[in-house]
Amino acid sequence: MKKSLLSAVAVAAMVAFSGTAWAEILIGVGGPITGPNAAFGAQLQKGAEQAAADLNAAGGINGEQVRIVLGDDVSDPKQGVSVANKFVADGVKFVVGHFNSGVSIPASEIYAENGILQVSPASTNPTYTERGLWNTFRTCGRDDQQGGVAGAFIAANYKDAKVAVLHDKTPYGQGLADETKKAMNEAGVTEAVYEGVNVGDKDFSALIAKMKEAGVSVVYWGGLHTEFGLIERQSADQGLKAQFISGDGIVSNELASIAGDAVDGTLMTFAPDPRKNEAAKELVEKFRAAGFEPEAYTLYAYAAVQVIAEAAKAVGGTDPQAVAEAIKSKGPFQTAIGELGFDEKGDITRPDYVLYTWKKGEDGKYTYVENE
Repeated sequence: MKKSLLSAVAVAAMVAFSGTAWAEILIGVGGPITGPNAAFGAQLQKGAEQAAADLNAAGGINGEQVRIVLGDDVSDPKQGVSVANKFVADGVKFVVGHFNSGVSIPASEIYAENGILQVSPASTNPTYTERGLWNTFRTCGRDDQQGGVAGAFIAANYKDAKVAVLHDKTPYGQGLADETKKAMNEAGVTEAVYEGVNVGDKDFSALIAKMKEAGVSVVYWGGLHTEFGLIERQSADQGLKAQFISGDGIVSNELASIAGDAVDGTLMTFAPDPRKNEAAKELVEKFRAAGFEPEAYTLYAYAAVQVIAEAAKAVGGTDPQAVAEAIKSKGPFQTAIGELGFDEKGDITRPDYVLYTWKKGEDGKYTYVENE
């Protein structure tokens, strides 16, 4: 009798424990938590974690609490696939990430096959949402839109200049560079130099010598801030005076620590700064009070969680495919980066890119400032 009583208690405890587990919604955050792009990984992590905390404080999603599960892809496609498979094994239903397009594209196929919905705050390569998958969404714009803005700007302002178009050979970097080049070419400007470099390269002397010989005075970069900062610094050291222009892959204050004074005057395309959105004022202050500056993709990750939550509330459940349909049909949604609606591909319906200039602030530090 005593044994039976103990067994009953044990079973009841297991049921209670299982009930608690079932009452959690797992959201995976995939990105470069470590490695050279860890600054961006931190943005995705902090944004999603704060969104989950705020949701849970307000009762969760349909009464269920949200738990964030981290996956470090180190900006490597193979590691991203490993992270995706781990999320599948963990029982993750939704993923916020990844950062790099080259990681999001292969990972999204694993998610699609295993019933997981993915919302990337940062992957801008068009291919990500152009394959007809049911599960791919993003809260940012696309490279064909961003490249169009950059290419048109170069053609309008540097029509007679010798332009170099550089990229880092990744789906994001080369994709953005090629879209910019396409827009330039269509406006009548042909590049004098078109070159790809390898991620992780440190010495760009030969490339800079080639640009000097070609008389380059405008350099467009498709890629991340790590290589770009070195190219800017080494160009200044070797006497190449040029206007440097890039896209949203350099949206990190780490760029200034790499490029030094050479970053001054750099032009960059990115969406309007969400930190200036009046609706996000209290949220921005909350991040800053915790010692984290919510720059670049932080609020985009926060918004990704918000979109998932609002769509799940709209359907009264957390089936990823039902939530995916709701994201497309139930919007627009109010988010930390403004109102977001989505088309059938999973792209936002209000893409917008503006120009920023890197300048030294009153505190003596360089940062990016939206052009008036």
